[in-house]
Amino acid sequence: MSHLLSSQTETALMYDAVHLFAKALHDLDTSQQIDVRPLSCEAEDTWPHGYSLINYMKIVEMKGLTGVIKFDHQGFRSDFTLDIIELTRDGLQKAGTWNSSEGVNYTRSYGENQKQIVEILQNKTLIVTTILSAPYCMRKEASEKLTGNAQFEGYAIDLIHEISKILKFNYTFKLAPDGRYGSQNRETKEWDGMIRELLEQRADLAIADLTITYDREQVVDFTMPFMNLGISVLYRKPIKQPPNLFSFLSPLSLDVWIYMATAYLGVSVLLFILARFSPYEWDSPRNCLDEPPVLENQFTLLNSLWFTIGSLMQQGSDIAPKAVSTRMVAGMWWFFTLIMISSYTANLAAFLTVERMDSPIESAEDLAKQTKIKYGALKGGSTAAFFRVSTMITYKKDVNLT
Repeated sequence: MSHLLSSQTETALMYDAVHLFAKALHDLDTSQQIDVRPLSCEAEDTWPHGYSLINYMKIVEMKGLTGVIKFDHQGFRSDFTLDIIELTRDGLQKAGTWNSSEGVNYTRSYGENQKQIVEILQNKTLIVTTILSAPYCMRKEASEKLTGNAQFEGYAIDLIHEISKILKFNYTFKLAPDGRYGSQNRETKEWDGMIRELLEQRADLAIADLTITYDREQVVDFTMPFMNLGISVLYRKPIKQPPNLFSFLSPLSLDVWIYMATAYLGVSVLLFILARFSPYEWDSPRNCLDEPPVLENQFTLLNSLWFTIGSLMQQGSDIAPKAVSTRMVAGMWWFFTLIMISSYTANLAAFLTVERMDSPIESAEDLAKQTKIKYGALKGGSTAAFFRVSTMITYKKDVNLT
């Protein structure tokens, strides 16, 4: 059943709207002086009397062509009645009324309307076109042994079956030859898929997960949708890889590991050189001799490497610097290792306990920027048509049609 708003009603509503605006403007002009000055659409200046005019329109109560005109405290019209017009074979007829307090009141019951529809469709056989699209329409496992409607199953099949029991009509399924939903060729202006079957009258109706678009509505009529969806990006969930033998290196990048190794060697060589120059790092091999003929230095190259690696591993060593210069280098190295070990420990715990979800695609912009992941849309579907006619730069990029 189609409900329409007649052109006479639209004219009456426009007249009442203009009349209301004029009355509110007249009442505002009698209460205060209104000045009119030109305003630019690009500027931020507004008309100073705009809010006052709106408030006057809210409190106005008048009799118009569409009934009493008055508004509630929220600015919505209240206490008015609309006629519900039904398009029938005999033309437009009043089917009921609607008002803001009681809602819809049909003059004819739903049963009478349904009875007329049943009388029209009763015992008639309709050709229903569809395509194979799980879970809406699928072939049964033993479909090669079945014929006719018995070889199909799915949500759309069950839906048309229940409708046929209510309206008492028969139906026969017919798959679209090209297996497409229906799109218009921009050059030849011809349709394909289920839409073409309807336009060439090879089918009476189509039932499938068919998206309602502007172009399709120009050539066929749609029922109320049984499902509301939008365009989304679907991609396979990343497969969890088995732990790597060198996964303990993951918390820090390769550059950081190289910088740490370079710093380790550099500090070890610096300690070795400073210990050689500083007299405080030279000791007697025997403490009993006041003036030993030979002095030795504990910071050899191997000992310097051992001292720095011991500090890095938080283990320490039996070697300790004595000179001010070597102690300053050792202190700075200890502070550096404190920060690095703390960061590594925190990141390692996160890597071992939390599985990181890699989501490289968050929007259509992310999908268009990359070239590694292949993507496409179903040829002849509404998604492909949306990207084909879109004027946005991101959506105008080539999309593979599969």
